[in-house]
Amino acid sequence: MDGALRAEQISLRGYGGHEIAAYAATPEGQPARAGVLVIHHMPGWDPASKEIARRFAAHGYNAICPNLHHRHGPGAAPEEQAAAARAAGGTPDEQFLGDAAAALEWLRAQPSARARNACIGYCSGGRQSFLAALSLDVQAAVVCYGAFIAESPPPDSPIRRQPLLDRVGELRCPVLGLFGVEDTHPSQDAVATLDRALTEASKEHEFHSYDGAGHAFFAVDRPSYRVVAANDGWQRVWDFFERRLDRQS
Repeated sequence: MDGALRAEQISLRGYGGHEIAAYAATPEGQPARAGVLVIHHMPGWDPASKEIARRFAAHGYNAICPNLHHRHGPGAAPEEQAAAARAAGGTPDEQFLGDAAAALEWLRAQPSARARNACIGYCSGGRQSFLAALSLDVQAAVVCYGAFIAESPPPDSPIRRQPLLDRVGELRCPVLGLFGVEDTHPSQDAVATLDRALTEASKEHEFHSYDGAGHAFFAVDRPSYRVVAANDGWQRVWDFFERRLDRQS
């Protein structure tokens, strides 16, 4: 599917009542198949993240990507906001959930909205996608190389987030996980640990790891991009969403 779409920057009333920027993309000339919350990577709310939202809209989904780093200098360049967010230890979980809830509310308010919504996140957004699947009303979640779900950040990392492994029993929807074998955060050991925990908790999930790929293999504007892994990953996302979201509701 490659239809017409509308894309624009909007404002959301996020966590704590703060106004934050978001990028919204919706299909035109057809009802949306469902809604997708796009969670950007640690490098920030950059053009590549907005392109992902447009890709979902072209595929028939309402999509929204909130700027989770907006509070770190509204109007500053994405890399400047990201550096400030990283220096602050990363986006606090409670703050992310408040911003994500506002984005999901926007999806539900759209004229062509369906009852079913999903989230997908990359890098730090991968962990946040898993967190959303634990805490928010989503019907499917995709985790793209999200670190610090099953393991703690290394001592020398500025990121100060707690693992989520002890909360797997709270998972509210199926999860698709896409990882690189050569990644170190998360490592394949961490992926295997999370896989075991979800299996033991009888939580529905699909994990795929790609040989020859490391962190950020979806990032078309970075040296880490791996076309074979990314193309296969996108097809798995479309298949997963079709099974989990494309219902008449």
